[in-house]
Amino acid sequence: QVHVVESGGGSVQAGGSLRLFCQDPRVIFSVFSSDTMAWYRQAPGKLRELVARITSGGGTNYADSVKGRFTISRDNARKRVLLQMSNLKPEDTGVYYCNIERRGSNYWGQGTQVTVSS
Repeated sequence: QVHVVESGGGSVQAGGSLRLFCQDPRVIFSVFSSDTMAWYRQAPGKLRELVARITSGGGTNYADSVKGRFTISRDNARKRVLLQMSNLKPEDTGVYYCNIERRGSNYWGQGTQVTVSS
């Protein structure tokens, strides 16, 4: 059974920074190392969109709107993924969801709120 646990998020003023973490607490390293992990977000009234993604090999891709401001990375020691968000803008506000792609299936977290005030 896959458990997707998100942490971090919160409220910040424009220009500030936040960090989001995602992990499956029960995963063993050999499985984690093969996972592709991603962060999506959903703003009120909008569709869920990909924010950042990192493959098992460390390859990354980002939404154009966050390039240069957000960084996704793997913390192998803690078997988790970090999304570092800097220079946040009000349009970054939304619920952020972690996705774990494992062995051809996708698993979602419950989401964590990020609110950026102007």
